Amino acid sequence: MNARQTMMFSTVTVLGLVATLAGAAPSPNILFFLADDLGWRDTACYGSEFYETPAIDRLAAEGVRFTQAYAAHPRCVPSRAALMTGKFPARLKSPGPWEGALPLSEVTIAEALKEAGYVTFFAGKWHLGGEGRLPSDQGFDINIAGGHAGAPRSYFWPYNKSRSAHGEAHGIEGLDDGKEGEYLTDRLTDESLAFLRKQKGSNQPFLLFLSHYAVHTPLESKEELTAKYTAKVAAAGPFDGPGKVDEGTGHTKLHQDNPVYAGMIQSLDESMGRLLSELDALGLSDNTIVVVTSDHGGLSNCGWNRGRPLATSNAPLRAGKGHLYEGGTRIPLIVKWPGVAKAGVTTDALVANTDFYPTLLELAGAPAKPEQHLDGLSFVDALRGNPSEEKRALFWHSPTCRPYSTGDENATALRWSKWKLIDFYDVGRVELYDISTDPEEAQNLAKTRPDVAERMLARVQAWRERIDAHRDDDGGKRRIMKKKSYIKEATAYFEQVEKK
Repeated sequence: MNARQTMMFSTVTVLGLVATLAGAAPSPNILFFLADDLGWRDTACYGSEFYETPAIDRLAAEGVRFTQAYAAHPRCVPSRAALMTGKFPARLKSPGPWEGALPLSEVTIAEALKEAGYVTFFAGKWHLGGEGRLPSDQGFDINIAGGHAGAPRSYFWPYNKSRSAHGEAHGIEGLDDGKEGEYLTDRLTDESLAFLRKQKGSNQPFLLFLSHYAVHTPLESKEELTAKYTAKVAAAGPFDGPGKVDEGTGHTKLHQDNPVYAGMIQSLDESMGRLLSELDALGLSDNTIVVVTSDHGGLSNCGWNRGRPLATSNAPLRAGKGHLYEGGTRIPLIVKWPGVAKAGVTTDALVANTDFYPTLLELAGAPAKPEQHLDGLSFVDALRGNPSEEKRALFWHSPTCRPYSTGDENATALRWSKWKLIDFYDVGRVELYDISTDPEEAQNLAKTRPDVAERMLARVQAWRERIDAHRDDDGGKRRIMKKKSYIKEATAYFEQVEKK
């Protein structure tokens, strides 16, 4: 145990003793359920007519459902860094020359809750660093399968052996004791249930952070579920209109009709259902806050790498993962706070995943850490039914263009009140949308409302300069050129950009 861990352990012990002697009401438990790549409209309670999500829908009926919740970045690593630190990723130079390892100098939400007396458990996707920077190095007492990797090679055991032409380059840490046919989503749930059972009768509150690898690629579901949704697609018949539309340097999928992805979502939902049932069985439900969300929008786009399988559609929201349009940044968020937040409430409060840090601290009755969660604001008032009327500014900065992946372009964006501006700084293009009337981002108002556009663009430029945001000014050309199969297309694209 290092000096920092020893000090934190001592603090936890003292806090627990003081609370016991004082007879204080126990702090609530927290179950944080994070899905990977789950789109804003990928559950029935958010409008999907294809995917089946009864457990998540049940949670929405028992909690508060947010319609304007956002990820701080449309890709995995920066978004997860924001969630853990309460800071916009650009402050951490992510993405950029950061190499995907969360600095140990950052105090995470897990470390803050541990200081407040919580036992902390993590299972699943970490993606914020490997050896020396694992969840166990950043505040979690227990780490199951969390490491540097962003995806398994397969969702079926052995998880580090690819069963697909699109298997990921990395594997995952541990879980070598599985058995043939074991499914990763189920295994992570089993590990979480085992942790829950050990908490029965304990006086110490817990943070259970289940960070599923699902529904990220590789797209693999159980055979019976794939067959179920294949039949559902066939029974529905063909969709009206085109199946895709051009977007950025690629295209966007317009319909939810991937049976494999649908099967993955059902397994994810079954995980949520098993956890809720276990909380009930253990008598923990009344003192456990449950959070369900995603790290960014669904995978609905691909660029020049046309062979990449597309998972879902975020329509009517525009685009998806990788893009700063609503489809890439808006996420599902449901919070159940037993005995306090009213059941079945829907709110349009503007929140971001940087806000989880101060919100969870307030829910736990712990002091805020404003020097840490610089870009986070507690949304406890919104859970109580009294959202702040103050106009909120949300910034996004996406300097790593990967047109061979999701077809997006380098950009910075600002959401302020009903307005959203996107600055495609490489090509000198500015887009302005009134999200209150045009959540589809179909009507660019930059020319008709130059007063708003100019004011917001100036604010974006000042923010970038103030935090010294990393900019990939060559538009990602070096990364694309490393992939020989894209050289011809990449060269043509950047010649066109340079002419503009």
